[in-house]
Amino acid sequence: MSLIKSISGIRGTIGGLAGQGLTPPDVVKFTAAYGKWVLENSGINKIVIGRDARISGEMVRNLVVGTLQGMGIDVIDLGLSTTPTVEIAVPLEKAGGGIIITASHNPKQWNALKLLNNYGEFISASEGEKVLEYAENDLTFADVDQLGSLTYNDTYLQKHIDAVLALPLVDVAAIKKANFTIAIDCVNSTGGLFLPPLLNALGVQTIFPIHCHPDGHFAHNPEPLPENLQDLANEVIRTKAHLGIAVDPDVDRLCFVCEDGQMFGEEYTLVAVADFVLQNTPGNTVSNLSSTRALRDVTEKMGANYHAAAVGEVNVVNMMKATNAIIGGEGNGGVIYPASHYGRDALVGIALFLTHLAKFGKTASLLRASYPAYFISKNKITLTDDMDIDALLLKVEEKYKAQPHSTIDGLKIEFDKQWVHLRKSNTEPIIRIYSEANSEFVAQNLAEKIITDIKEILYP
Repeated sequence: MSLIKSISGIRGTIGGLAGQGLTPPDVVKFTAAYGKWVLENSGINKIVIGRDARISGEMVRNLVVGTLQGMGIDVIDLGLSTTPTVEIAVPLEKAGGGIIITASHNPKQWNALKLLNNYGEFISASEGEKVLEYAENDLTFADVDQLGSLTYNDTYLQKHIDAVLALPLVDVAAIKKANFTIAIDCVNSTGGLFLPPLLNALGVQTIFPIHCHPDGHFAHNPEPLPENLQDLANEVIRTKAHLGIAVDPDVDRLCFVCEDGQMFGEEYTLVAVADFVLQNTPGNTVSNLSSTRALRDVTEKMGANYHAAAVGEVNVVNMMKATNAIIGGEGNGGVIYPASHYGRDALVGIALFLTHLAKFGKTASLLRASYPAYFISKNKITLTDDMDIDALLLKVEEKYKAQPHSTIDGLKIEFDKQWVHLRKSNTEPIIRIYSEANSEFVAQNLAEKIITDIKEILYP
């Protein structure tokens, strides 16, 4: 069993002993602590919640609602929803915060509490520390006459779609004229509720849905990686669709499959959308340290500045604000477009990408070929309790001290236009080892070299 407390929220596996997974006592403890933080931070006793469709969602939702009401907090429940939808709803409802009940890309045994501030943005690391501090202290609950209320609100699916359609760069007429046929894979979560009406509203009349029943029984590993999207690739080829679209369970990550069944590449979701935005709105861009260099190349080609942030949505958002970036996100298929809101949003990404593809006037594979070709090798090492990660990274840093490197988030070492990034995951008990080069072979060799270095350090 695992329980992880990080800037990505309170995340754990369902069941087991309290304190070692996301058990009912843990849900209550951390929800109450967050409720106290919201009351002190905003002075507003209203919180918006929503959840993805995973099997444990209803159980966790019931605990969250009851706990917040017990804190004297009014709850606005969006029901089956998406992370970006809850982010949009928080400021519109003038709430003090929001909780999304989702473990994002993690498998079905996981769930999590993603925590938002009153702007509908993820709370910061220091704010998260305060929540954790409250969780370890005694908490005071409301008297019977001060219990919070519960209101159901199912209007935000349409409100979210309307907000996407209202973005100036979204061109419904161009998308409709392109007469796209699109296959979609929503991994049997809430994307199945949101993507079809969004695509219809954008002028897409022919949709081929697979795994779109929101019952939480994931038809494959829910992380939208190439090895998990073969069903979608086959559906694109079978139906002769122009494009395949895949989202993760809470619909903040987005990736595409080209018309020939080949992967557009999750790293290139942000690159393509940023290219389109930069063509129409000059400005800076941001991604995290583990994302492809292609965004930097596209940005600098436009005469703008690229900046890298530590991994984690809140870190990217902070860097975007600091650098006045007009587009940013993460290479895992997360698009953050401030003209909409400061959060990864697959619905916004779909609308901007389809507008871009429609105006490009050629196939998705040709659009992908128009960008710099880089290959990322993604590897990981499972952590054990006796591993001293900080000491390990210091030894690797010492070995490569002559190379340009960054330690703002783990260790990233640059070798001209190649790089490798080592960091402890925010969402799983692993060390991630990402490497990038201009060929898959070189990227993998670079990763294997670093993994060999790590093994020599761990097992001298």
